[in-house]
Amino acid sequence: MLTLTSWSAANVLTSGIGWATTEKGEANYFHQMNVIWGAINIGLALPGYFKAKNAIPNTTLSANLRQQMQTEQVFLFNTGLDIAYVMAGFLLKSEGKHKANKQAQFNGFGNGLLLQGGFLFLFDLSAYLIHYRHGAELNPMIDRLSINPSGFGLQWRIGK
Repeated sequence: MLTLTSWSAANVLTSGIGWATTEKGEANYFHQMNVIWGAINIGLALPGYFKAKNAIPNTTLSANLRQQMQTEQVFLFNTGLDIAYVMAGFLLKSEGKHKANKQAQFNGFGNGLLLQGGFLFLFDLSAYLIHYRHGAELNPMIDRLSINPSGFGLQWRIGK
């Protein structure tokens, strides 16, 4: 979440300056889109960061597994959304070719979506892969757990 917050803050700052200093046109709309996305991402990243920082660690294996699977699914879903953002950017740029009076706006917003969607795609895919690998480390531990035939407890086989 610190990576997303840093990226977003940099976008709000640099594109805020760009938005304020460029004349109406493609660059101005590009900066406007980046400021909007940056603000939204900060609004999502900061609560996520503080929630993770203040979280009470799960003490049971089942709670850890549920949280692990949920986290993987969120990042994988977000990766799909990021592809949609990039496609929307291409769509806006394509529409701009057919609407001369809004070409600068469509191109600027389209380029902003391409940049933000591209970054978010890399961010979410990387986070998913990191969490997926982390989850894979739990599998050998889980494979060693089995229910005792008497049904009164668990048996943890240490060796192979």
